[in-house]
Amino acid sequence: MLVTLAAPCHAEVVNVSPSGFLIKQDITVNLPPDLAYKTLVSDIGGWWNSEHTFSGNAKNMSIDAHAGGCFCEKLPNGGSVQHLAVVYVVPGKVLRMTGAMGPMQGSGLAGSMTWQITTVPGATADKPASKMEVTYSVGGYMQGGFDKMAPAVNGMLAEQLGRLKNFANTGKVD
Repeated sequence: MLVTLAAPCHAEVVNVSPSGFLIKQDITVNLPPDLAYKTLVSDIGGWWNSEHTFSGNAKNMSIDAHAGGCFCEKLPNGGSVQHLAVVYVVPGKVLRMTGAMGPMQGSGLAGSMTWQITTVPGATADKPASKMEVTYSVGGYMQGGFDKMAPAVNGMLAEQLGRLKNFANTGKVD
């Protein structure tokens, strides 16, 4: 189990082209898939880094995990941000959302982020382990291209997955 706690997430920019990019990352957590999914969806304010929010506080983040739901953030004075729209949900297994996150919202982009959660082979009820894999593909027009944006998005997601892994395994992000 210590290997699971210490191992970093696997993060990779799979492809960058003039029309978009694809990122693929995964982590292993010491939870069964249903609890890994619950941590992803219900506890985002506990593991997401507040530095990657518009409000400066990750506690303002939420995921309404049903088709038509929202990965959203509350802003002061009744404002809000839709980071991604929820389009496909199989609780404990798959969460798919669409949209362009953060600074990419101002460009003509479409994106698809899919979280796939599976039981790690050999995991038991006494020693649960789940693989949480996320892919994020973004395409469209972005002034300046995708060469610099893809590594930045990959780094931001890798940081979030590292925090999610620590939070799921220890209850703390650090």
